[in-house]
Amino acid sequence: MAKGDSKSVAEELEYQEVSPVNTDELAHATYMAEQRVLEIQAKLHRWARDDPHRRFDDLFNLVADPAFLLVAWEQVRGNKGARTAGVDGRTAASISLGAGVGEFLDGLRTSLRGRSFVPMPVRERMIPKAGGKLRRLGIATITDRVVQASLKLVLEPIFEADFLPCSYGFRPRRRAHDAVAEVRFYAMHSYEWIVEGDIKACFDEISHAALMERVRARVGDKRVLALVKAFLKSGILGEDRVLRENNTGTPQGSILSPLLSNVALSVLDEHIALGPGGPAASQTERAKRRRHRLPNYRLVRYADDWCLMVAGTKDDAQALKEEIAGVLSTMGLRLSPEKTLITRIDEGLDFLGWHIQRHRKRGSARQYVYTYPSRKAVKAVTGKVKTICLTTGTNLPLDARLHRLNPALQGWCAYFRPGVSARAFSYLGYYTWQQVGRWLRRKHHRAAWKDLRRLYYKGDAWWPASENRQLFSPANVGTTRYRYRGTAIPTPWLTEDEEHVPSRDLRSARCLETGTPGAGSGLGKRAGR
Repeated sequence: MAKGDSKSVAEELEYQEVSPVNTDELAHATYMAEQRVLEIQAKLHRWARDDPHRRFDDLFNLVADPAFLLVAWEQVRGNKGARTAGVDGRTAASISLGAGVGEFLDGLRTSLRGRSFVPMPVRERMIPKAGGKLRRLGIATITDRVVQASLKLVLEPIFEADFLPCSYGFRPRRRAHDAVAEVRFYAMHSYEWIVEGDIKACFDEISHAALMERVRARVGDKRVLALVKAFLKSGILGEDRVLRENNTGTPQGSILSPLLSNVALSVLDEHIALGPGGPAASQTERAKRRRHRLPNYRLVRYADDWCLMVAGTKDDAQALKEEIAGVLSTMGLRLSPEKTLITRIDEGLDFLGWHIQRHRKRGSARQYVYTYPSRKAVKAVTGKVKTICLTTGTNLPLDARLHRLNPALQGWCAYFRPGVSARAFSYLGYYTWQQVGRWLRRKHHRAAWKDLRRLYYKGDAWWPASENRQLFSPANVGTTRYRYRGTAIPTPWLTEDEEHVPSRDLRSARCLETGTPGAGSGLGKRAGR
């Protein structure tokens, strides 16, 4: 809605300022704030969904609203990064123990409304990547993180109305398993050629001008636009203590960065969705393209990792790859020539830690598409196990070792449980048992195996355990099958009427609005070429 329209966002929301945060009743204030924020988010999402061309004004009042700031503070405080300080040296704990949450949020709100708030530079930290490379992580101050979280609370429901179902990364109620299940689903339905996309330094090279242009399509409040731009241009304080300008990209590690990267990369989603062989094509149009030997295609994207599924030939996939490179160039992005591959599903591909490949089922002539933990993922977890075993001193008890090992093993197995992972789990269990055994031999280098068995292998004769816990056994984790949800993934901001609509009817409504395949668009099973 433009500023000249009859009612502003604040008027439609019946905006009322609530009293400053009372730290004596923080739990109750937080609950009430969460309810208020969720109610306003639902309205913003509904307005954005009902009018795809609406521009929102007066959003700045919501960013500075005490309820939004309190919910943003709780999100920042509950994150593990709250223990890490930015360039000002403050952490969430130091703020709570110092001036107090109420005074901190009151001061922040005053600076926002007085237009005196200026983001500080992010503190650079280089973290290792696979292959010996480094990734730049930007650590913002706690104050900046709270404002970014409040901005995200306001902007996310608006842009979620525009995001297409093919995008899964950093979106509410969507996960990596949905993206993997989508790739497997299309691979089982004749989309045999895959363009494995890799965007070179995606978070570092996004054009600020192109990104802000897409943000302006939905946001008309100049104060919010100025705040978003200020965070993009806030600068980077390097590890060498040199302050550098930030003219491109969104700093990795910031709260607002995933949302802004999705806004930028949605240009790819929209291009594929509106293409002649994309999701918008009807079943008749797709059949006609097959008769004329033209490709049909689908995109599956998780943040900057994406796969283009092509029902056609390798030459078709190559042509679409070059077309996508041109689309991404409008956002200042480039494809990595070395890592952007064209693969047939029979050869297999790695995506989000999974290896997806079609081959013949043992004892049968039929072929199926299977998902396994990739070799890279197995190598990474065994490397982590080995590092924990080598860095845990032999002067510490076994319980200290198991306290570090078990969460790592449980998390890895939970992620890879919905797949053909039994063999990988068995190998990981044996490898971990071996590493723990070697650590015990170093700890008691003069003891015989029978003594170690008596001291540490209790209950199960050959499985190590301390007095408080037993070593987690990956081999005992049962595998499951992930339920493919297609486009039937609801948002957190459903209205009261939509909550009572069956998921199939809700999916049909969503697909009719976005022009994507679903129960009401002639592509009900989302299959077909």
